[in-house]
Amino acid sequence: MSILELNQVGWRQQGKQILDNISWEVKKGQHWAILGLNGSGKTSLLKIITGYQWPSCGEVDVLGQRFGKTNIHELRKAIGWVSASIEERFQTRPSDSALSIVLSGKHASVGVYEDIIEQDVRKAEELLCRFHIHGLADQRFTSLSQGEKKKVILARALMASPELLILDEPCSGLDIYSQEELLTAIEEMNNDPEGPTLLLVTHHIEEIVPSITHTLLIQSGTVVASGEKQVVLTESLLEHTFRLPVSIQWEDERPWVRVKRL
Repeated sequence: MSILELNQVGWRQQGKQILDNISWEVKKGQHWAILGLNGSGKTSLLKIITGYQWPSCGEVDVLGQRFGKTNIHELRKAIGWVSASIEERFQTRPSDSALSIVLSGKHASVGVYEDIIEQDVRKAEELLCRFHIHGLADQRFTSLSQGEKKKVILARALMASPELLILDEPCSGLDIYSQEELLTAIEEMNNDPEGPTLLLVTHHIEEIVPSITHTLLIQSGTVVASGEKQVVLTESLLEHTFRLPVSIQWEDERPWVRVKRL
């Protein structure tokens, strides 16, 4: 089953080609990492996938729905998106608890305005347990550590049981301990057969945990390579993508990259 399929997608803005001839397929059971320099087109690609930006050309199918022939608003309910901007929206709500923020994910709202039933509370508590932060349920979100906040926002994204989950640089701003804690939580989520298909956007190749099966490399709005991570994450392809000489080493099914001396 195809979760996502882009066919010769392009997007122009103010006469500039941002994305060019993007063809990419994500199948159920796969988890993908998306790598590229700043300005390579990663965010534009995500906006097209979620229907917040319309391509200038090409075809987009997400969760079996063809864009232009489906209700985008309804489709978005099956897509979770975690980014720094979402976390920042809750920083202005000092009274919100960790539990209430997770509950808000049911309707993708900032704050809880709909009726909440016992089953919702139970599910939110189970999600907090999954990420080992159940003891923080009643604590104010703004008082949590950066790593704890990331876990709460991730749990919120899962509250609506999305079929597709996008994590946009989830480890940004974390120290190495909190980073590894969050990556462990992501690994556990990916190993759940009932969990969503994951698209992980990152600048750091070591964040590609073992459960991530495939990688998309993008540079200047075009696809450098896509496929199984062991095939795509090679020194030559990474050097082309990042414009630097690098060496790559695999350890415990995770890739580690070192920049060679220039």
